[in-house]
Amino acid sequence: MTEIDGSLIFEVLKSIQLRVDRMDLTLGEAKSELGSIRCHLIATEGDVKNIYGVVVRQDDRLEHIGRRLELRELAEAQRPYEPK
Repeated sequence: MTEIDGSLIFEVLKSIQLRVDRMDLTLGEAKSELGSIRCHLIATEGDVKNIYGVVVRQDDRLEHIGRRLELRELAEAQRPYEPK
């Protein structure tokens, strides 16, 4: 069996260290991208909430208009007929 030289082990450990460093950089980039995605998601959530608020206000206005129209129709129905 051949003996393993210390310099050979050192070279293997150096290559492993380089790979770990590259993985660390890649992991940092992935974390940064996830942070960006999180920010976009929060902004999108805010936009959806704003749109929902606008829709709710429009719905309330339509209900108000509908009630006024119903009241007007009731008032016209209760008026005596006046020929012109």
